[in-house]
Formats: sequence, structure tokens, C-alpha cells
Amino acid sequence: MLQDDNARNRRIGISMVCLTTLLFAVLDACAKWLVQDLPVFQVVWMRFTAHVFITSALLAPMYGRELIQVRNVKLQALRGAMLGVMTAMNFWALQYLQLAETGAIQFSVPLLIALLSAWWLGERLDARRWLAIAAGLCGVMLIMRPWTGAFHPALLLSVGNAFMYASFNILTRRLAATESPASLQLMSAIGAAVVIAPFGLAQWKEPADALTWAVIGLAGLCGGLGHYFVAQAHRYATAATLGPFLYQQILYMTLLGWLVFAQVPDALVIAGAAVVVASGLYLLWVEVKGR
Repeated sequence: MLQDDNARNRRIGISMVCLTTLLFAVLDACAKWLVQDLPVFQVVWMRFTAHVFITSALLAPMYGRELIQVRNVKLQALRGAMLGVMTAMNFWALQYLQLAETGAIQFSVPLLIALLSAWWLGERLDARRWLAIAAGLCGVMLIMRPWTGAFHPALLLSVGNAFMYASFNILTRRLAATESPASLQLMSAIGAAVVIAPFGLAQWKEPADALTWAVIGLAGLCGGLGHYFVAQAHRYATAATLGPFLYQQILYMTLLGWLVFAQVPDALVIAGAAVVVASGLYLLWVEVKGR
């Protein structure tokens, strides 16, 4: 339930979403580091297994039985399976792509949500919204550059992940009416861990050292807390208030890509990311003005 819309609650919500963007950027950096030496499905499974154990220990004292209360079993199971599949697609892409590339494509999700809402839910889109969607997709094409030798097939995994994440967000909006944020993040992680387990265990390779285990734990912690804080943020502030602050994640991902992997995006990736972000912010402005 949304708290009273006042300045204090908006600040709390904004602080939580800012923390979330940092947590998710660190999660992707951990994943990119891990998949250089470990099989992708093993990394995904360990990420969600660590997520389940760490967040259960942290949140159980606060939420008790509410943490495992499920009112819509089928949709919760579907959400968990979707989370597992799209995380695998993202981690697979991170083997080959820069953090800035996958992050920039991920920010086409608000545009894809508008597109899918028009298709699935029959929501009407006016000319301004279509313009924002078209511009954002052009930005994605600038990042992908399928007409040049710079194109890597892994970019298709990022695009597929973005479409799945848009669908995931639409499903989350529906479940948020009946499920608590704590239950949503834990049940989706359990579902993802169960779905990925057969593939992850079949590819098992012993992590090399204590540092690798620490990075696995950090990935689980960042994933669990990130999902929890973003759900909590929407209880303190509206999506319109929080939306612009989500885009700072691309800055963190670019910085981590440079610091950890010595990768700097080229001019076309930067230009494409700018177009995608500007299109998303314009679409958000249109929605706010319309309301």
C-alpha cells in the first residue's frame, strides 16, 4: 500500500531506489566477473541460492510468516521462472558484452512496457508515446549496430532479456496488489533457483577460491536487497517520482565496467544510451502530464 504522498516519504522512496540502482549495478559486475571462469547456469543458480539464504536470514526476524505467504501460487511460480530465465540470458550476454551495453539496452524496458501494454492490455498510445517508443528503439539499434562488424550476437540476448523484463514488470504490478514486497522477492528467488537448479548442477565447477565464494555471496546479497528495496520504494513514492532516478544505474555500470574490467563504451554506445534514456524520460513526462 502506498504511504501518504508527502515530501518525507518521497525522499525515503527516492533514497531506496537510488540504493537499488547501485545494488543492481554491483550485481551485474559480480556476474560478469564470475561467468569468466564458471558456467553461466551455475552462476545463476548460486546467485539465487545465496539470495534465498541471505535475505531469509535478514528479513525473517522482521516479517515472520509474511515472508512465505503466497496468495497467487500460479503467478508467483510464473514470475520466479521468468526471473530465472531472464537472469540467465543477462549473465550469458555479460560474458561477451560490456556492462554499459547491457545496461543501456535494459533501459528500453519502460518503452517496451508501454508497447506491450498497448498490445496485451489494449491501452491506447497517442502520437507522442509512439514517438518516444520509436526513438528509444532507434537508440537500441545504435547500441547494437547490426549493420557493422561491431555487432555481437549476445546483444540479441540482452534485447530478449529486456522484453522478458518488461513482461515481468507488468506481472509484478498485478501481483503487488495481493503479495507483500518481502514475499515477492523471496518467492521469485526460490522459483528461479528451482528452475535453474538442474542446469546449474549439471554444469557444476568448483569455485576456485574464497574470493569467488565471496563474490557469489555479494551477488546474492545485492540481488535480494535490490529487489526488496525497489518494491519498498514504490510504497513510499509513485512511479512518476521514482522513474527518473532509475536511470543513474547506467552511470554506475559504466563506472564499474571501467574500474573492474577496463572497458569504456564507444561513442555510438554512449549516443544510443542517451537516446534510450531521453526517450524513457520523455515517455515518463508525457504520462505525468497526462495525469
